[in-house]
Amino acid sequence: MEPPPPPARRPRLGLLPRVLLAIVLGILVGLVAPDWLTRTMATFNGLFSNFLGFVIPLIILGLIAPAIGELGRGAGKWLALTAGIAYTSTVLAGLLGFGVSMAVLPGLLEGRGAPEVANPEDALLSPWFEIEMDPAFGVMTALLLAFTLGVGMTLVKGDTLQRGFEEFREIVNKVISGIIIPLLPVYILGVFLNMTAGGEVWRVISTFAGVVLMVFVLTAVLLLAQFGVAGALSSRNPLVLLKNMLPAYATALGTSSSAATIPVTLRQTLKNGVSEPVASFVIPLCATIHLAGSMVKLTCFSVAVMLLSGQDVATGTMIGFILLLGIMMIAAPGVPGGAVMAAVALLESNLGFNESQVGLMIATYIAIDSFGTATNVTGDGAIAQIVDRLARMRGFRRTDADEQPAAGAEIAPA
Repeated sequence: MEPPPPPARRPRLGLLPRVLLAIVLGILVGLVAPDWLTRTMATFNGLFSNFLGFVIPLIILGLIAPAIGELGRGAGKWLALTAGIAYTSTVLAGLLGFGVSMAVLPGLLEGRGAPEVANPEDALLSPWFEIEMDPAFGVMTALLLAFTLGVGMTLVKGDTLQRGFEEFREIVNKVISGIIIPLLPVYILGVFLNMTAGGEVWRVISTFAGVVLMVFVLTAVLLLAQFGVAGALSSRNPLVLLKNMLPAYATALGTSSSAATIPVTLRQTLKNGVSEPVASFVIPLCATIHLAGSMVKLTCFSVAVMLLSGQDVATGTMIGFILLLGIMMIAAPGVPGGAVMAAVALLESNLGFNESQVGLMIATYIAIDSFGTATNVTGDGAIAQIVDRLARMRGFRRTDADEQPAAGAEIAPA
């Protein structure tokens, strides 16, 4: 007698459906949730967010350093190339936002004045308790360590340190696949539940509904342009490449954090055929330096606030603001709302914003923070595709590590 066939595995719900379900549930439950439930979810979110803050520098170091080592002696030029592409993309996004804003917003906002709107974060309920989880080092320190050690490993003989970092990468991937990915939908549910219960977010969105719609369209145009270039260089269908990045877009939509979305962005980039060393190098790096979506939002909202306040918008001043902001936002290491906080000094010094204008800017930005973040991380996949294609054109030889399961391949089933 033949043994009975093994029971069929039940199909698991993919990450994208789980994230979308979490968003919908968060909004619906937030409309009727009692304060105790909202505060309980806020407590979980606070703990999970603090854990992310602790582990993100380790993820950056654990992914970038061995990836640079695998790139070989030419790693320095790939670092410069990736940073140059990311900065160019961010600045072009800002110029796009400024040009469209000057064409559309004067007519759209004619006759309106700047409203008094509170910071949406002030309306959120506080958690029951908090536990501080200080990271071993900051994000910029992690980046510098990864660059220094990674490039150093390409210059010295022996592979002891390289093998050590490859094992460290395996530990990082286990943390990603065993803790971060499974809990992300719960975290996203808590974010939207708390925002809905607070109510202030929706008032900000309704006040700037026309500007928000314009920004959303611009981010879609930006992604189509980025993947159009990536598809042309790699001879791949750009719409297929963009479709494969949708789980990263949806995850960032829920977390509002580029850094927290690194595991999903990496997994989807590998799915698009990018080699492991390039993906493991580009994705964590771009999570901190590529902020094209955030740049579009900041530029458009800056122009909107200036027009609502009756302030003149000088082209030269705005171009200088965009060029400097592309550098300043590197200080916003993928945390929710980090880009606008990094921009406050420039808003005051370059654009002459007063305290009330800065407050309105922060409130408006945070209300739809996740859309810019989702555009940032999705565009990271396009940059990885471009760098991978250039690497192959220059004769970059894939290492033996590429014959092994890709980093992040165990992260979660699609």
